[in-house]
Amino acid sequence: MEWSVVTTALLAICISCLLFRKWKEWGIKGRLPPGPRPLPIVGNLFQLDPKNMPKSLMALRERYGSIYTIYLGSQPFVVLCGYQVVKEALVDHGEEFCGRVDYPALTDFTKGDGIFFSNGSKWKVLRRFTAQTLREFGMGRRSIEERIQEEARCMVEELAKTKATPIDPTFLIGCAVTNIICSIIFGDRFDYQDRKLLSLVGLLNDEFRHLSSSWIQVYNMFPGIMSYLPGRHNRLFKNYEEMNLFILQTAKMHQETLDPDFPRNFIDCFLLKMQQEKQDPFTYFHMNTLLMTAHNLFVAGAESSSTTLRYGILILMKYPELQAKVYEEINRVVGPHRSPLFEDRVQMPYTDALIHEIQRFSDIVPMGVPRAVTTDTHYCGYTIPKGTGVIPLLTSVHRDVTKFKDPEVFDPTNFLDKKGSFHRNEAFMPFGVGKRVCLGEPLARMEIFLFFTTLVQHFTLQPVVPPEEIDLSPISTGSVAIPHPFKFRAIPR
Repeated sequence: MEWSVVTTALLAICISCLLFRKWKEWGIKGRLPPGPRPLPIVGNLFQLDPKNMPKSLMALRERYGSIYTIYLGSQPFVVLCGYQVVKEALVDHGEEFCGRVDYPALTDFTKGDGIFFSNGSKWKVLRRFTAQTLREFGMGRRSIEERIQEEARCMVEELAKTKATPIDPTFLIGCAVTNIICSIIFGDRFDYQDRKLLSLVGLLNDEFRHLSSSWIQVYNMFPGIMSYLPGRHNRLFKNYEEMNLFILQTAKMHQETLDPDFPRNFIDCFLLKMQQEKQDPFTYFHMNTLLMTAHNLFVAGAESSSTTLRYGILILMKYPELQAKVYEEINRVVGPHRSPLFEDRVQMPYTDALIHEIQRFSDIVPMGVPRAVTTDTHYCGYTIPKGTGVIPLLTSVHRDVTKFKDPEVFDPTNFLDKKGSFHRNEAFMPFGVGKRVCLGEPLARMEIFLFFTTLVQHFTLQPVVPPEEIDLSPISTGSVAIPHPFKFRAIPR
């Protein structure tokens, strides 16, 4: 027993010395911004709330300023706060801040494949190919707008079937939005009762929910230990595998019917690229890269838009006077029968402003997606060593008092000028900013506008509780923020 105690103590001392030496090496190599003093092994765990990481980081900003360092476990992260600091880093120094840091909850699964967590030339090649292919299949063009309009009409038909009985919108909106990305990646849409679609939407919802949990924040700090322990993080990895299997089975079906002269969708284009470069030992186009890239597109192109729309419904029900103003503008510009067009937003400044405010206020990805500096970087008087993790705290941008007059209050006038015309606010960054800005931004902007306006055009959104009881706070806030489950009545107009 005594030997066991001595061995454990010696091991703890050795680990502490190694970590102390590592921190000293970081200090010699670079001059990181100040921050709370980390403890061996756990880093700054006790200064952070895994259930609400953004709130913890905002509190540390009050003490350490707009740029500071925290340790998640033994890994240092430079936290960037406020519009000016985030913009200067990610835009003005975009090349230095465009790397991806190891983010275990995702990189342990992707292994650096796909477009989210790849780096260097792999990221540049995959991003260029993906952007070009998405444009070829209509992203940002009239062809994809027609698909969204058709899907919006299907959503309206399904809502009409509820006959104003209370409904949880999660799956219905999830099916509508997911069908758009399915049409791009697979070339197909599914009926709303199709088991494949329901399974896919369920996996995406579950994945987003787990990414917001405190389990994932702890896993990111201590992946080596957490990988051996039970918990919700294991369910996330099981979801990943199920999503991968779904995409793999579809890809194999596409391989059997592939026509090199007529690629039908994103998967076909990727498979053709794999064939063209199969003799190249340095190619980045492999089946696993296809699976991870498709997975990335589903998460970015479906669940984030679906979550934003659910927040939009909640907000309109909490503030019925805003819902009335939006409907009046839709009715005046579009009328009761014609499908809204994306170009209508030019004549609908209030609706456009309200949608922007929904995205700002809901703050779906409050900490952004973690970055890394690609070279030893001199910034704000500090020297950040190559590979250091960076957290662009987007919630600090969306709550920046120099850019929004009362950022804790929902107010569409944040995006309106004195004449009532739409006014762009440079601190609007729900899709990120700089070289790593979300590839699906044009698609998401179109989806959110068309689904939102079609919904309000056809229905009054009525809560099942008094408006003052509607809770707009997220369930928990980690990597993503999602609203509390709710039901509503869609009352035909």
